[in-house]
Amino acid sequence: MERVYKLAAGKKRYYPLFTSLRKPDGSLTTDTEETVKLMLEHFTPEDNVRQRISQANQAQSQGTVNTPDDREFTLAEIRNAVESMNNKKALGEDGITGEIFKQEFETFPKYITAMYNGCLRKGVFPKRWKRAKLIPIVKPGKEDSDEMTKFRPLSLLNIEGKIMEKILITRINYWVYSTNFLNNNQYGFTPQRSTTDAAMAVKNIVEGLKAQVIILIVLDIQPAFDAAWWPKILKSLQDCDVREICIT
Repeated sequence: MERVYKLAAGKKRYYPLFTSLRKPDGSLTTDTEETVKLMLEHFTPEDNVRQRISQANQAQSQGTVNTPDDREFTLAEIRNAVESMNNKKALGEDGITGEIFKQEFETFPKYITAMYNGCLRKGVFPKRWKRAKLIPIVKPGKEDSDEMTKFRPLSLLNIEGKIMEKILITRINYWVYSTNFLNNNQYGFTPQRSTTDAAMAVKNIVEGLKAQVIILIVLDIQPAFDAAWWPKILKSLQDCDVREICIT
């Protein structure tokens, strides 16, 4: 992982070898331009806005939204998010470091706080903040593969977007943990827990059984994150009386 972070931060030179890749129809790309185009289509699929709006309306039509709008972000909330940014993190497309943005916030704290509150009030995540610098890194042992899965794409986001994510996640996490919303068997994306803890939990269950035959079914949904239906997730949050802090 240290090697990956050094590559992302530009502390180590990396020149990926763009060999032929297999296309969905089974054929191989014939030149660098075609290979790069295939990678872009795979890593940054076109967002079907009309379909997404239709799905959102369908999810919303299943029930009315009656949760109150969340309160505005305080200057202290924004300050905590800004100060928590690592000055040595890899730069996004805008080239703004954590140190630069911290100095900017100290100069214009009220203006930056108002900017994020404007996003919250209008339910908007600026498109510019969604732009990312994409770095495809070949997975160990996959150098000779012609499959797109040989790459681990790293998306380096602009710092303004990172801060917006951080302040939203902080509020959502506060609600999640203060209401004991998560199941005790949730290990992913949970502080102080990892896949090792999940494996140990399974081990303890197996050791506690006296059966001679044990069947374990493991599902690996690929790509699970991209396949998530976000309108339904937002609808589920609303059904749980989470305040209206979701931004699209």
